[in-house]
Amino acid sequence: MSSTATARPAAARTATEVTGAHTDEAASLIADARARIDTLDDRIIGLVQERMAVSTVIQEARITSGGRRVNLSREMEILGQYRDALGKPGTSLAMTLLELCRGRV
Repeated sequence: MSSTATARPAAARTATEVTGAHTDEAASLIADARARIDTLDDRIIGLVQERMAVSTVIQEARITSGGRRVNLSREMEILGQYRDALGKPGTSLAMTLLELCRGRV
């Protein structure tokens, strides 16, 4: 097999190869923006985990007081809030969050 047919390890690839950009300037911009996205994703994951913990407290209080684990009218408010802020994909995002925060049955 020739050396050109062999894939190079990620560490050996140039910035333009990694980003798909055609100039070093664009590759640098993309790499910086991706690093920012990675930081944002870490924060989002942390916030989702925090939301899950808070939701657990609410569910436990509701159940202990004789209520149901899930409050559907509240979930509808949340769905509307995400839809209004983010459009139709916001509804899907809210549904995913709600599913994560409902806990295990």
